[in-house]
Amino acid sequence: MASHSDTLVVFFGATAGANGGKLGSDEREIILLVWQIVDLHEKKVGKLHKCFVKPDTLELTDLCKEETGLAVDNLINAEPLDKVLLQFQQTVSSEVKFLGRSSYTLCVNSPNVIRQALHPEASKKNLVLPECFFTFSDVRKEFLKCCPNAGPVQKLTLASMLEYVGLAAVSEQSFGEREVSSMVQLVLCILAEPHNHKFSCAEMVKYKFDSGTCSKTEPVDSETVIRARGLPWQSSDQDIARFFKGLNIAKGGVALCLNAQGRRNGEALVRFINSEHRDLALERHKHHMGSRYIEVYKATGEEFLKIAGGTSNEVAQFLSKENQVIIRMRGLPFTATSQEVLSFLGPESPVTDGSEGLLFVKYPDGRPTGDAFVLFSCEEYAQNALKKHKQILGKRYIELFRSTAAEVQQVLNRYMSAPLISTLPSSPIMPMPVLSTPPFLPAASSTRDCIRLRGLPYTAGIEDILEFMAEHTVDIKPHGVHMVLNQQGRPSGDAFIQMKSPDKAFMVAQKCHKKTMKDRYIEVFQCSTEEMSIVLMGGTLNRSGLSPPPCKLPCLSPPTAYAAFPTPPAILPEAALYQPPLLAAPRPQAAAHTPAHTLAYYPPQPHLYMNMNMNYTAYYPSPPVSPSTVGYFAAPSGAMAAAMAAQPHHAAAAASPVLPQPGALVRMQGLPYNTGIKDILSFFQGYQLQPDTVFILYNFSGQCSGEALITFPSEELARQAVAERSNRLFYGQQVHLVLCN
Repeated sequence: MASHSDTLVVFFGATAGANGGKLGSDEREIILLVWQIVDLHEKKVGKLHKCFVKPDTLELTDLCKEETGLAVDNLINAEPLDKVLLQFQQTVSSEVKFLGRSSYTLCVNSPNVIRQALHPEASKKNLVLPECFFTFSDVRKEFLKCCPNAGPVQKLTLASMLEYVGLAAVSEQSFGEREVSSMVQLVLCILAEPHNHKFSCAEMVKYKFDSGTCSKTEPVDSETVIRARGLPWQSSDQDIARFFKGLNIAKGGVALCLNAQGRRNGEALVRFINSEHRDLALERHKHHMGSRYIEVYKATGEEFLKIAGGTSNEVAQFLSKENQVIIRMRGLPFTATSQEVLSFLGPESPVTDGSEGLLFVKYPDGRPTGDAFVLFSCEEYAQNALKKHKQILGKRYIELFRSTAAEVQQVLNRYMSAPLISTLPSSPIMPMPVLSTPPFLPAASSTRDCIRLRGLPYTAGIEDILEFMAEHTVDIKPHGVHMVLNQQGRPSGDAFIQMKSPDKAFMVAQKCHKKTMKDRYIEVFQCSTEEMSIVLMGGTLNRSGLSPPPCKLPCLSPPTAYAAFPTPPAILPEAALYQPPLLAAPRPQAAAHTPAHTLAYYPPQPHLYMNMNMNYTAYYPSPPVSPSTVGYFAAPSGAMAAAMAAQPHHAAAAASPVLPQPGALVRMQGLPYNTGIKDILSFFQGYQLQPDTVFILYNFSGQCSGEALITFPSEELARQAVAERSNRLFYGQQVHLVLCN
């Protein structure tokens, strides 16, 4: 500590990239170290030392060359960092000994050179830093103690501090030497009259991360928490602490996040000792852990407590043994006992306190989950246990991997909050009143004024169909193009088109049959709306005629499990009819007189059937515009608006558009089927999205269709999200983002 030091070593460093306030933010290597000793008792200074450092990559940014005046030629014959640090230690020790002093403390102009440059680089290169680099004084903070009115510490510069005390700025020396000489002048100034300052308090860099527990009632400052994304799934809390080497993480301050299946999702919440360290951590956004870059964003104390906080006495007792290595076991037989687990691990991996060092994860009713946590007293025992990964216990192979105290809490919280009896989930489909005979839907008729296109490319859109029909597009009825989507909300290769007359439909079928679209020939059949309705039920239609579906048509009522349906038909907004798979989230609040959690149900009419007991293909009407555009969610037409105005107040409220938010729309494709709104918000961390801007698309079975719509505040932000996040992994699956123009 500085209070026991006889000497200060004024220390300065520069990197091959950004310097000054951004030092270390771009992961560039150190290329220059400069230092000079100040005797605190005699107030004398030693020799000024300057050493170039040869980086692994001999390349300097233009900004570095401009600020430092250095070139690659200056570094070619320099020593690498480890040898320069050894030279520093030997030189300083000999000078301190020559002065008759016994200890020294580093003094820097900014903590960045120690916390953001030296420690991270040494960690990546597996260098062991001398003990002196774990304690230092910040000359700006020491100056502020003497001159409290000089301004906030973040805005203090060497030039402004020298000017404040009436000292001339140093200008004749080279880069690095100039900065050290300026700091030496400031140190001598505050040591002398009238300040007589004592360097009594030094900042510390933690040697290692301390694991521990966190209570849900513990206050956590949101200004100290970050979220790290993109972590390798096998990362431990120690790996994350190493990524943030140089910054002090609070005890038990690393919480690995789990997905719905209890597996790590590549994210972690990290809590630092104060906001200063959190702000420095944010500067490591897109720094690398191995070959992966890690995204770093702000998070809240509430988010951290949700992951790391726990209230179980059993967990607290299990984790009360400090300095233990935690291993998680997954896939245990439900009948496995403590003795069987201990035998499986073997004598080369003794568990701390025997069976007391085992924690089986159970449901609230006591049923085992197949997970357990094990404590080992040292790294060697843990490594021996990890060698048993995927070995057999009973008839099951067991997975073993490193864990953390926060993960123990999170897994226990997840299972202890699980319901004892699984219940039928509330319907994800929004209650939607229905127009009995919408003007743009085909009414059942035997008139053959429709055509069916079969064999369309899956990438084909409305524009492709209109181009395919060429001059016949003028004969299509308004809102007469109906893209056919499957249960996942993706194109099925079919489409139905309403023509103005049977003659027009016959003409198109004759001229366009087996005409090509994107190197595929398309079959075109003339049909009626009645035949189209039968095809919707699973029948087939070709030139040989109509084949009925394999099941009976009269089965039109919904299954008894879905008994709550609105009885009177009402107006359905055009936007709701144009949506692909149904929008489910967020669910609007039901009015007091409106039945809650009702399902959307189309009355059994010839033109649209709903039979949940059948393996059918869902067909959705679509307007003659691209479904990838905002226009796909069209506003109600004039007739529709008039009909809505004629409805009672509560019906009109229920018929409000589905997507009321302004902004730019992005379609997210390739989502896992268990995706939730929070997962998507977490994926877009940093874009400040709200839950009501995310709409997950569901199919008729109530499952996520694999797509979602996200409304961004501006088109610029939406384009940035598409550029940065498209084709990224989302819980192990690659997702694709499309900006809806």
